[in-house]
Amino acid sequence: QVQLVESGGGLVQAGGSLRLSCAASGRTFSNYAMGWFRQAPGKEREFVAAIGWSGGIKYYADSVRGRFTISRDNAKNTVYLQMNSLKPEDTAVYYCAADVRFSSPKIGSEYDYWGQGTQVTVSS
Repeated sequence: QVQLVESGGGLVQAGGSLRLSCAASGRTFSNYAMGWFRQAPGKEREFVAAIGWSGGIKYYADSVRGRFTISRDNAKNTVYLQMNSLKPEDTAVYYCAADVRFSSPKIGSEYDYWGQGTQVTVSS
């Protein structure tokens, strides 16, 4: 089992920045690729970003590329999502997830473990 706990969400004005963190425990963190997903009210969950086991491979959704940066610190068992130039349409609950295979990093159902989510609200 892997336990994931997100933090860092909050209310920010459009154009602002937030950094989300996801702390993992339970198993060897470096054995898992990590992803961030989000779900806005009334919408389906969507892929945001993913990072491979060592951090050398990264994927981004087109909607966030150039504004968001995913990173990880395996020594701290933590994955981060730096979000800059935030827009109201970025408002959602953000979830981190862990995947041992990393075969389809943009597909949520491929992930093995999920956190409880953290709310990000961007005001206009």
